[in-house]
Amino acid sequence: MTAELNHTPDWVKNAVFYQIFPDRFAWSRRVEKPGNFETWDSAPTVNGFKGGDLLGVAEKLDYLEDLGVNAIYFNPIFQSASNHRYHTHDYFQVDPLLGGNKAFKELLTEAHKRGIRVVLDGVFNHSSRGFFQFNHILEVGPKSPYLDWFFVRGFPLHAYEGTPNYDCWWSLPGLPKFNTNNPQVRKYIFNVARYWLEQGIDGWRLDVPFEIDDDDFWREFREVVKTANPDAYIVGEIPTEAQRWMQGDMFDAVMNYQLTHACLAFFGGGRMDRALAEGMLGLDVPETMDAAQFARRTQELLTIYPQEFAYAQLNLLDSHDMPRFLSLVSEDTQRLYLAYLFMMTYPGAPCIYYGDEIGLTGGVDPMCRKAFPWDESAWNTNLRDKIRDLTLLRHAMPVLRTGAYLPLLSRGSLLVYARKDSEDVVIVAINLDNSPQTISVRVDGLLADDTLLQDQISDKQAEVKAGEIRDLTIPRMSAVILA
Repeated sequence: MTAELNHTPDWVKNAVFYQIFPDRFAWSRRVEKPGNFETWDSAPTVNGFKGGDLLGVAEKLDYLEDLGVNAIYFNPIFQSASNHRYHTHDYFQVDPLLGGNKAFKELLTEAHKRGIRVVLDGVFNHSSRGFFQFNHILEVGPKSPYLDWFFVRGFPLHAYEGTPNYDCWWSLPGLPKFNTNNPQVRKYIFNVARYWLEQGIDGWRLDVPFEIDDDDFWREFREVVKTANPDAYIVGEIPTEAQRWMQGDMFDAVMNYQLTHACLAFFGGGRMDRALAEGMLGLDVPETMDAAQFARRTQELLTIYPQEFAYAQLNLLDSHDMPRFLSLVSEDTQRLYLAYLFMMTYPGAPCIYYGDEIGLTGGVDPMCRKAFPWDESAWNTNLRDKIRDLTLLRHAMPVLRTGAYLPLLSRGSLLVYARKDSEDVVIVAINLDNSPQTISVRVDGLLADDTLLQDQISDKQAEVKAGEIRDLTIPRMSAVILA
């Protein structure tokens, strides 16, 4: 594999992502739809549709741009009979409820005009009962030419009643598993990946890629993707540590749920709702971490992968698959804010789950997938403004995106670290204690004596004397970012 294929996209290291669940973000009157939708502001149900669509997203791009977002990760958009669209019917057709291919083309064009990248969700481990080749087997039986596209164990197929007699994801009959050993299946999936890259998308998020336990498949997938667009991003949904997939020949990154876990353990602290945390997909309930444990873990997560890939991780606090972080920390908005402050000043691409920035809450599925309330009276505007300030600060300071991460001090609930590159040094101090903390931090070798530092959040200043920042006070449940 060439060096070009081993390189992660530079734009990812400079990205602030926003994850959108298409049915729940925004509704456009320009998309013709049938009826029978749930009211927008009612509690979501497992099978109900709200009617969000892609032109609705296009009409809210100004909102995203103002927030500092320059990349969107979409949950699946292809034709499906589920509101989450992980039951794919046709991988070449955008769901008509979302506006179809034409709406997606308009959205992609408008996003790119604003410098906003678009990453799609690739569900390649399984399809749906409505997928043509599986439906053909349902109709024709053992004589179907597509029989070897799936793992069929007997006839008639138990697709709707009884125990499925074919392989499916999590034993769900609506999700038949592809036989990716079949060259025709591989070709189909690779053609899908190539087609949408040729339409202009900027990468793929891969749903449960560990279920396709075939490294050669993913190596070939990477080659197809990087040949179509060397700058495309490949990020896998791997809840565990992912060294196997992160050696330069498969993925560029994973959804960094290991960082999610650590952030909940540290920032959640005594406010963590442990019962609700049982709903975290693929993760154990976190044990509380102090600052020293968190510092060790966050540094470790940057060293278990080659640096090129460590700095391309998709860092997230929550997602469509788990309770919202705000709910997990007992709706303590300051803890959510400080967790986002950490993410915006830590290596990797931070990802905001839609609505987090306005204080949207939600427990396990489907409550973590509420419709976005566009009535601003329902927003925590102070939280939104503070998160926007963080994204803009990250964009303004390259050192926060690509600089080295250097833990400086960690004790109790106090965490201090530096970001350093050849031109700049930034000192971040986070205090999760209920009392102010006054500290002195050694910075010799990082900052020259008499350097005057300005807090990027407040009017606070600090000066370096004798290799130290002395008598720096961080208010309770607060932070400073000194530059």
